[in-house]
Amino acid sequence: MKRLLIPLAAAGLSAATLALPANAEPHWATDPLTPKPADAYSSANFWLDANGAALRKATQYYWDFKNVPKLVGAQSNTPDDGKPGMTAPTGNVAAATKVKNVNLPKTIGKVFFLDQAGRYRWCSATSIQSRHRNLVVTAGHCVYEKGKDVFRKWVFVPGYYQGMAPWGIYVGAYAFTAYDLDTYDDYDGDYAFVAVHNGFSLAGSKQVSKAEYDKWLGDKWAQDAQITQAKYTKCVDLHGGETPDCWAKLATTSDVVGPDYPDKKRAFKEVSKEEYDKAPTGNGNGAQEPLKTVVDHVTKSEYEAYKGLGYRKIDALGNYTITHYFLGYWVKESTKTLYYKTVFTVGIAKNLGRLGDVVGGQGFAWNQPMGQKVTVFGYPSAHQPDGDKPYTGLTPKYCIGKTGTKTYQVNTFKAETHQVLKCSMTPGADGGPWLLRYDNNKRTGYVNGVTSVFHDQDGNDRIDYISSAYFDGEVAAVYNKASYAETKVIVGPKGELLQ
Repeated sequence: MKRLLIPLAAAGLSAATLALPANAEPHWATDPLTPKPADAYSSANFWLDANGAALRKATQYYWDFKNVPKLVGAQSNTPDDGKPGMTAPTGNVAAATKVKNVNLPKTIGKVFFLDQAGRYRWCSATSIQSRHRNLVVTAGHCVYEKGKDVFRKWVFVPGYYQGMAPWGIYVGAYAFTAYDLDTYDDYDGDYAFVAVHNGFSLAGSKQVSKAEYDKWLGDKWAQDAQITQAKYTKCVDLHGGETPDCWAKLATTSDVVGPDYPDKKRAFKEVSKEEYDKAPTGNGNGAQEPLKTVVDHVTKSEYEAYKGLGYRKIDALGNYTITHYFLGYWVKESTKTLYYKTVFTVGIAKNLGRLGDVVGGQGFAWNQPMGQKVTVFGYPSAHQPDGDKPYTGLTPKYCIGKTGTKTYQVNTFKAETHQVLKCSMTPGADGGPWLLRYDNNKRTGYVNGVTSVFHDQDGNDRIDYISSAYFDGEVAAVYNKASYAETKVIVGPKGELLQ
């Protein structure tokens, strides 16, 4: 099984006091994603399997460019929703340097998920400071499909690049969003805060005994390696008889003998599950107990391509398995007997700790004045409405500018108070953070919006504006609720899956 190997890096971050929003009436909705460690481990393995093949297969969240929405006339000035507030970011302070370009923050990355049609999708997102240092913020439509069900197998990969997860993978446990988005698909609430479990990386594998293999709750797989008769005999003699690790397999059953035949040997022949279930034992025709099954843990592609006698099944942990069934026979010595050793392997994972301790967390700001300078990050990927494709989605891009001094309507998405920024980034940048007061040396700022909708305002078939929900006291109430969410450690000190 090929799997994605992730550099085992973690950063120690200084503590910061979490400022809680005041004077905000709760108006939020919450939904579970994958709160159980076993399910979370399965979701992560789904994306990391086969060296990150699923990650590379994913495409940006779908947008229909046949009807790019336009902003409708400027509305009010800064909405009057109480006092402004801020929560400080956390992260490492880099040495002061003079650079022409913007330094990319470690906190940004991609969220990956399966939509309701089973398509592999992604959006942009960032880690944000919270009480338990476990929070991601992105667009609401990158967590909820049309304001209804949450997406499946939702994970966050900070610093994602071409199938690699340099700081681990973090599985979503609970999602928090605006009640109006969850209920009415109203894009004035197109934001979501997702509490994620501790991150982990895959740190290789090791061979174990059959007993250890059976007890292991994490990633595991078994493979049969053909060996010589001499090695088979040595293996059997070493264990004082037949063992689960070494076994003989019949190419045909022409050399089957009775149980009283001198110098007989036991061998196995693979059969279908149906034949296995119906087979008599100890009937004088050579079939003998114990019967034998071998469970192979395989990749998704191997599972789908398999055409043999084995029984295919996805187990409770989401592993792809093929169970092989064998009937035992007494046989005489024959060149038609093949000898095997089953190699049992378990995958080792490494707990990386809380997201905010590894990559830091951006600050959070609400009820801020309009017309301020923001730095917006994201992974644009989709083509422009005219067909031009200036972005690949492989690396993050940014826009810098002042937001509009008034809010706008986006009728297609039921939005009435979106803030806007002149920017040509295309879909794929959905969910990327709008950072106030971005410090290019510290690589931190204050999240005051997330990219929600893309606009062709001048009608030339090119994206020229992006918009975000205005982050007011209601957003602060949702953030405050999300910051209390506690999540779990997924893997233990030995790399095993925790219950």
